[in-house]
Amino acid sequence: MNEHEIIKGCLKNDRASQKALYEQYYSKMLGVCLRYAKDKDEAKDILHEGFLKVFNSLKNFNGSGSFEGWIRRIMANTSIDHLRKNKQNYLIVSTVYANEKASNMIDEIDEDELINIDKEEILKAVQELTPAYRTVFNLYVIEEFTHREIAEMLDISEGTSKSNLSKAKFNLKKNLMHLIKATHGK
Repeated sequence: MNEHEIIKGCLKNDRASQKALYEQYYSKMLGVCLRYAKDKDEAKDILHEGFLKVFNSLKNFNGSGSFEGWIRRIMANTSIDHLRKNKQNYLIVSTVYANEKASNMIDEIDEDELINIDKEEILKAVQELTPAYRTVFNLYVIEEFTHREIAEMLDISEGTSKSNLSKAKFNLKKNLMHLIKATHGK
C-alpha cells in the first residue's frame, strides 16, 4: 500500500490501513517523542496518544506538504500537551547557571570525541535536561520553530525561550562532557 492508499483506508476506519500507517511511522515518531520524554515508557505513552490524534485528525490533512511532517508536528504538539498536563512546573526554570568549574570543563571538549558518541548516548544526554530546557531545545533545534512560535506554544515570553535554549545548550555540553570523561577515562 502506498501512502495515499493508506490515508484513504484510514479515513474509512480500515484497521489494516491504520496498522500500516502506525507501523510505517512508529520508529520515526517514537524518536520525536523520546526527545521530549524523560524515558522510553513516557515516550511510548505520548506516541500512542499522538497516533490517536493522527487518526482523529486525518480528515484535516489537506495533502499540501509532507504527510510525515504533518504527523511529526502532531507528535511534537502531543508531547508539549503531555508536559502541560503533568503540571510539574516543567516550564518554570531557575536562572542560575551551573558553576564555573563545569564551564571550564566544557571548554575542554574535543570535537573529535563528540563524533565518537553514539546517538543513544546523545539522546540520553538530552533526556537529562530539565523538561523546560529539553522542550525548548527540541522545538528550536530539531523542530525548527522560532522563539516567537515557541513562546506562544508554551505560554512563555520569547526571552524565556531564548534563555532556556541557551541554558539547554550549556547543560547539554556539560552532560556530554561528563559522558566523554566517563567513557574515555579522561
